[in-house]
Amino acid sequence: MFFYMPAKVYCENNCVRAHAKELASFGKKALIVTGRSSAFKNGSIADVQAALADYNVDCCVFNEVEENPSVETVMKGRDRGLAEGVDFVIGIGGGSPMDAAKAIALMIRRKDDGPDYLYDSSAVTDALPVVCIPTTCGTGSEVTAVSVLSRPSKRAKGSIPHKIFPRLSLLDGKYLLSAPRRVIVDTSIDALSHMYESYLNSKATDCSRMCVDAGLKIWSRSRKVILSGAPLSSENCTDMLLASMFAGMAIAHTGTSLPHAMSYPVTVETGMPHGKACGFFLTGYLREADPDDVAYLLNTVGFTDADSLETYYQATCGRDEVPAPILRKSVDAPLSSPAKLAMAPFAVTEATLCRIAGLK
Repeated sequence: MFFYMPAKVYCENNCVRAHAKELASFGKKALIVTGRSSAFKNGSIADVQAALADYNVDCCVFNEVEENPSVETVMKGRDRGLAEGVDFVIGIGGGSPMDAAKAIALMIRRKDDGPDYLYDSSAVTDALPVVCIPTTCGTGSEVTAVSVLSRPSKRAKGSIPHKIFPRLSLLDGKYLLSAPRRVIVDTSIDALSHMYESYLNSKATDCSRMCVDAGLKIWSRSRKVILSGAPLSSENCTDMLLASMFAGMAIAHTGTSLPHAMSYPVTVETGMPHGKACGFFLTGYLREADPDDVAYLLNTVGFTDADSLETYYQATCGRDEVPAPILRKSVDAPLSSPAKLAMAPFAVTEATLCRIAGLK
């Protein structure tokens, strides 16, 4: 059994300013990688800029990261970082900016290499230091080495082979308070998918399941308020960040399984948000797994059975109609990857995947 989680994490109110000295210790100039608007609205980027200024560390902002960040965006961020002479990278936002920040930090080190380097599994992984500040509650990227990118030209999405852990992650629930409810719902379902897929996984260990157990119990504390649509409290937001963090720690050791693999074609082809797309296949995945394990996973967060999980998903995310040809692509995606099929803790056939996808 092996457990490795090198990211140093603080989860507390005003933690960016409280740990400004440590944040500023990674270099002389930071590239802040984020999306177009949310980091400005929730105050996170202002906190980071003020914390760096306290220690005379310069910074510049690259705020062009889209949902499901593309390789092209990473290369554009790399060029900005090189032009500015940065020596560390700070990712602020959901999984997209944090994943992009990791890939940009890698490519700044490889100034003479093209985008193919990102997918070269034999290449050296040598990235600038990365700091992550999550402002959504699903990805767990702040404690994983994973960077998921899209390649529009290939109509594909997936993890790059390079493993890049953040050096420092700063979690403050107040940044979730201004997030749209849709984002909270989608990302919380992503965190739940991470935990269920990590537990129902051929690579699961006692340590990874320990993280799942902790995360599920914390996730359950906000289930009813998410379902009701009531305003979130600071405590709710902190709980959801922590649940996402524990979920990230779990998948850092096991990886995700079939729902994530099957979700990528749906996201690429329809634009369905990532968490919602994972949740689309989650109930079907549970129906194929060991009943005792499934009962534990459902009961720990307050669901009585798989039907009640499906009811929750429909009430919060909504179950969109996905055309059969796209669902067929979702079936074919893991079929082309024996390694991904092997991560399920049960025998997987084409018929199994069709049942999970709801294809006749």
